[in-house]
Amino acid sequence: QRAFTWTLSGVVSNLITLLLTLGVMLRLSWSITLLALLLLPLFVIPARRMGARLAHLEREAADHNAAMTTQMTERFSAPGATLVKLFGRPAREEAEFGARAERVAQIGVRTAMGQWVFLTALSLVSALALALVYGLGGWLALHGRLEAGTVVTLGLLLTRLYAPLTALASARVDAMTALVSFERVFEVLDLEPLITEKPAARRVPDGPVAIEFDGVHFAYPSAERVSLASLEEVATLDTRSGVEVLHGVSFRVEPGQLVALVGSSGAGKSTIASLVPRLYDVDAGAVRLAGVDVRDLSFDSLRETLGMVTQDGHLFHDTIRENLRFAAPEANDDELWDALGQARLAALVESLPDGLDTVVGERGYRLSGGERQRLTIARLLLARPRVVILDEATAHLDSTSEAAVQAALVEALAGRTALVIAHRLSTIRAADAIAVIEDGRVVEHGTHTELLAAGGRYAELYRTQFEDDSPSEAIA
Repeated sequence: QRAFTWTLSGVVSNLITLLLTLGVMLRLSWSITLLALLLLPLFVIPARRMGARLAHLEREAADHNAAMTTQMTERFSAPGATLVKLFGRPAREEAEFGARAERVAQIGVRTAMGQWVFLTALSLVSALALALVYGLGGWLALHGRLEAGTVVTLGLLLTRLYAPLTALASARVDAMTALVSFERVFEVLDLEPLITEKPAARRVPDGPVAIEFDGVHFAYPSAERVSLASLEEVATLDTRSGVEVLHGVSFRVEPGQLVALVGSSGAGKSTIASLVPRLYDVDAGAVRLAGVDVRDLSFDSLRETLGMVTQDGHLFHDTIRENLRFAAPEANDDELWDALGQARLAALVESLPDGLDTVVGERGYRLSGGERQRLTIARLLLARPRVVILDEATAHLDSTSEAAVQAALVEALAGRTALVIAHRLSTIRAADAIAVIEDGRVVEHGTHTELLAAGGRYAELYRTQFEDDSPSEAIA
């Protein structure tokens, strides 16, 4: 801000003053003017060196400030602070933060002292130049080669010459330090978005929506495509491409169907779910909604059609009302209570002193795990999407809460297409079809009864995890 408002305008006005003053001085006495200009390098060279030095300090301070911001966000947040206390590390975190803060303070002092010394040195040079002008001018006046009044005028003009020179030298220093901030800003602005919308993007066709995976291959992008070295506090980012995690995945979820994805941990279930809302783009093959490749759909249409609840549903540090309205900003209180009722959370919210105006805290830490998850489910229900993706959405619920939410989901999902990463036997049995994912491939597909009869991987998972027919057990 200072670079554009004060420094830039100051450079323009000082240049005009400098050129006008120089023109008048040359007209009065070119010899004395040239003598005064002999000291000009004493302005330029220190400005270059001081600018580079201050820019280095500014860059170091920016790095430390970024690291402290990250530390405050991660370590001093509610979950982070709890983890620090549990592992008995408050003293170490405090010392690390204090060391960075002290270094930033030291840099500030060094920067201020450097600028003071720089400006003092420039003032000394201008005083020296003034002495030379009066010395040479006085000698010329004594020998009758120059009027005494002209010497005085040149001396006064010299102050008008070196004042803008000093300001311009300082402006260079300010500009070089400002460039450090520009570098960080433009680094972020120049980072190409990983997902872009086509100019002629389409809307999802009206009516029920089918999900189709057609020969999908996918590898997570390398670090240099999704982040910056300056943000990661490393010299260079890893340029290696990710290992392919999905290999020719193909299956179809018909309109109104509920398909469950089961498999071992790390098999690729969550990756598959993330490709439908286009959090990433496939490397080969296609993901389609209602027969249209998701890469050809507009972002707005995609978000209106899809609703997703992850296993770690995020809540903002805001009221219950605003967290729900994030999905439907125009929703009235009746609609909010209806969604809470379907998620079996209305009684709890009614019991709170502030009701819908209760602040849930950072990431919803004032609610229990099950309550947080039910609130995210209520937010999904409020959005009324045509396609629902549940990524282990009931993982944090006890059996009683899960049964209540499952009953609500049966009603809410009626007539909607649903892709569910299942870990509960009740969900798996209720699914119209089951896709078994192993090592990034669909190894089996069918109904619960069909897959058990086939005696394959699903039957093995079932025997090891559900032999006691307990809905509290999990596949993955």
